[in-house]
Amino acid sequence: MTYKAEYIWIDGTEPTAKLRSKTKILADGADLPTWGFDGSSTNQAPGDSSDCVLKPVFSCPDPIRGGDNKLVLCEVYLIDGTPHPSNTRAKLLPVAEQYADQDSWFGIEQEYTFFQAGRPLGFPVTGFPAPQGPYYCGVGADEVFGREIVEQHLDACLAAGLKISGINAEVMPGQWEFQVGPAGPVEVADHLWVARWLLYRIAEDHNVAATLDPKPAKGDWNGAGAHTNFSTKAMREGYAPIITAAESLGEKVKEHIAAYGYGIEERLTGLHETAPWSEYSYGVSDRGASVRIPWQVEVDQKGYLEDRRPNANCDPYQVTRVLVDTCCAALEKAGQV
Repeated sequence: MTYKAEYIWIDGTEPTAKLRSKTKILADGADLPTWGFDGSSTNQAPGDSSDCVLKPVFSCPDPIRGGDNKLVLCEVYLIDGTPHPSNTRAKLLPVAEQYADQDSWFGIEQEYTFFQAGRPLGFPVTGFPAPQGPYYCGVGADEVFGREIVEQHLDACLAAGLKISGINAEVMPGQWEFQVGPAGPVEVADHLWVARWLLYRIAEDHNVAATLDPKPAKGDWNGAGAHTNFSTKAMREGYAPIITAAESLGEKVKEHIAAYGYGIEERLTGLHETAPWSEYSYGVSDRGASVRIPWQVEVDQKGYLEDRRPNANCDPYQVTRVLVDTCCAALEKAGQV
């Protein structure tokens, strides 16, 4: 007997990488082997030296095919055994290991937008729908579009064992969000990438495209982000480390913005619940700040912060890497670990 293993990887497309996948048939009980692919077709190699290597790093049950079939997330390597330049997971691993003693947790809020026939799902053929407002966490056929896909995606993520923790409709027709976490920096990113693949694959069956474009509809509409909730053990036990972490993020604004997804200036304008991309601010219960400290965290004097800057199209390996690197280094320097 055999099973199907869907090998999934992140390609080298710039400025925003895409997901790719292909199927390998394996004997029951067989380990997941290293595999290869044509990097010249994924923006990862020239045609005259096109071989790239797939190394499995995370696998889970395949909820679409069912049975003993698997989804297999892979890192991309060069044939000389070194990580491919596009392999951002490999760049995260040493940072996560360096600060593992601080026990970082993440919860990432992945917003996305359904498109069909070239327009957001729920937008009329001509003109625009009613202004944003009633769609957020809405109910009813005049306010919610794509729920069948969303529910299928949620069930698939749960069946796959991914750490998905919730869903909700967002402020624009056809716009939704799912949350992944809490989990460590590597695990949350692995699970988010697989959840994205499942979203695209399930929407495909409905002839709908899911996009992570940070500004899917121009004009007076919210963009799409990946708000990232972050804490360390010290932050979960006291308030002073949260302030230290928030202050440290203001010292590396350019580095973080560069890691938070292409097109960030279109979304972080200072309008639509955002702070300007070129400025840094933090505040309690302030959705117009770069970083929000939830009101309950201030009341409890412990908890987490929410970095509201990452785009929907961000690479979570890069987001978790810079957050751990910046905040954990600052906490270590302050003796708050």
